[in-house]
Order: sequence, then structure tokens, then C-alpha cells
Amino acid sequence: MRLITYAVLLSSLALCACSDETDSEATTDAGVGGEPDAQTQTALCNGHEELCARAYDDVSFAATHNANAAQEYGYGINSNQISGLTKQLQGGVRALLLDVTYDDAGATVLCHGPCSLASTPHLDGLAELKTFMDEHPREVVTIIYQDSISEEDLEADFETSGLFDLVYTLGGSWPTLETMIEDGTRLVVTTESGSAPPAWIHHVWDVAFDTPYSFMSVDEFSCELNRGAADNDLFLMNHWVNTELDLPSEENAQLVNASDVLLTRAQACEAEAGKRPNFVAVDFYEHGDLFEVVDTLNGL
Repeated sequence: MRLITYAVLLSSLALCACSDETDSEATTDAGVGGEPDAQTQTALCNGHEELCARAYDDVSFAATHNANAAQEYGYGINSNQISGLTKQLQGGVRALLLDVTYDDAGATVLCHGPCSLASTPHLDGLAELKTFMDEHPREVVTIIYQDSISEEDLEADFETSGLFDLVYTLGGSWPTLETMIEDGTRLVVTTESGSAPPAWIHHVWDVAFDTPYSFMSVDEFSCELNRGAADNDLFLMNHWVNTELDLPSEENAQLVNASDVLLTRAQACEAEAGKRPNFVAVDFYEHGDLFEVVDTLNGL
């Protein structure tokens, strides 16, 4: 596949500086604008009536890369986000890229990089998700785990958290968001290493494909096939630029999350892959135009 060059965007974007106040604004659960009242909310799926009749694999979702590696949880130079999971979900994020492993005591934790620097008990993260989903019964959420724990321990944590009753199991074609909501199976769980059984743990590269992710500059962005098969149902677009030391960069996120870069790349990847990105994954989602871009991809 062809390399997509964005250097031409750098000069134009450099001319405009986005204020911290604008960057830090988060959308509501309904997307841009105010949250709808209870009567209106019952007609919405992920904040939009238009998405209810869409199949899951025909919807684009705002996603956070290393969602657990947040400054709110004590991460420093290796943080990929500012806010924790609750604020991400409340802000409109609907796909969480999480790293789950064992700590030195054998407990399951969310951790990116050396767990000695920062970590969160896996069950605490699941508890935040459970609270959000209980309070927002018409939201469909996806987890993409970078996992190094057993399927048995993952299942045990889901049972303990109460999320087990919400998980979806793929059995043919993907249903509509409305169907997933009505059936009460509105949490899709995928893992990079693990796989079924149990059936609700989907090996992500059996159902999805993604782009490369080790970018050090905007002009390195590519839509080339990285993992998974190009004819899989779901498309993950990895969209962040690290520093020369391969560390997350909040400054770079302000540039690459801007619509001029993010939407341009998403549309180019759609044209190249023949499929609209389902998961638009970014660092420091609070900067830039992630939610507006996802709405545009969804034709809203």
C-alpha cells in the first residue's frame, strides 16, 4: 500500500494555535452539544438516533490508545491520556485500548510500561466501566486488550465486576447497535493475545486489522496493513506521534488530533483500505477534534 504524506499540512497547521481552553473541552455523552433529556435518550444509540439501525461494523467509534495510562492514575512521562476511564467515557470515548497484566503479587492490573511506575487494579478499571454502562444503558462500548493474563483470569475479573452479563459474543454477522442494546450485550471484548474459549473473548486480529503505530512524525503516517487480514470486519486506525525517545507527546497530539490531519488521514485510509475506520485511536483525546471527526465519518 502507498505511503500517505502529510508534511504539507504541517505548515498550515503551524499557523493556528489551539487554546488550552478549547482543547480541553470534552463532548457530552450525546456527542457535540448538550446531553438529551431522558425521553429523547431512549431513542438514541451511542448518542445518535441515526446509529441505531447501523451494524456495529458500520460505525466509527472514538478510541483512546493506552486508555489506562492516564495522568489521573499517576502516570508521568509515559502517560498517553490526561483523564481516567470515567472521564473518557463521559466525554464520548467508546473504545478503550487497555493493557492488562499481572503485578509482582500475581494480581491483574492495568499497566503500561514498568508497573512500578504506575498501575491500576484491573477490577478498579472494570468497576469504572460498569458504573458508566449502568448509568448509560444505550451505549455500546468496545475493549481492545493488549493482554498478558490468562483467559480464565480475564473471565473471573469480568464475573466479579458484574460486566459478564453485558458481553457480546459474535455469531455470524455483526448486529445493529439497537439490537445489541435491546439484547443487553453491548460490551465487545477483544484481545491481542488471548482467544476463545470463552466465546465472548474475541482474538482481535481474527475480526480486525490495523495500521502501523510507531510514528515519529506526521509525514510518516501510513495506512499500510499492519496486523490482521485486510478483509476482516473491523478497522483500527492508530493515530499518534511519539517523541524521538518513543514517548507519548501531548504537544504532538494537539497537532495530529486536529481535524485537518485526523480527518484527512481517516478518509485517506478509508479510500486505501476500502473500509471506513471503525476505531479511531488517539493519544490525549481531549486535545483536537476527535469527536467531530468521528461524527463526520459516521455521516452525522
